[in-house]
Amino acid sequence: MPSEHEVIEALRQVEDPELGMDIVELGLFYDAAITGDDVKITFSLTSMGCPVGPMIQEEIERVVREIPGVGTVESELTFDPPWTPERMSEDAKFILGFG
Repeated sequence: MPSEHEVIEALRQVEDPELGMDIVELGLFYDAAITGDDVKITFSLTSMGCPVGPMIQEEIERVVREIPGVGTVESELTFDPPWTPERMSEDAKFILGFG
């Protein structure tokens, strides 16, 4: 059974190509629900019209599937709550000029 830590570390490989940072640092990763060997990732995008959304979703599913012991992977895009820059890590805020 995968751990939440393993899932989060895998998600650090998924970058928003427009911002050049991973989805964990950007605060786009909301939750990992792990039931046995099945993983459901809830994530958001910086905006509803983000053109790279489908690519990010594919990458999320790909990197989580690569974790040993993972069965099925589901990803769910949500805008509830909407993403805001406050969700970013302090490092991401500094690098992107929000600090």
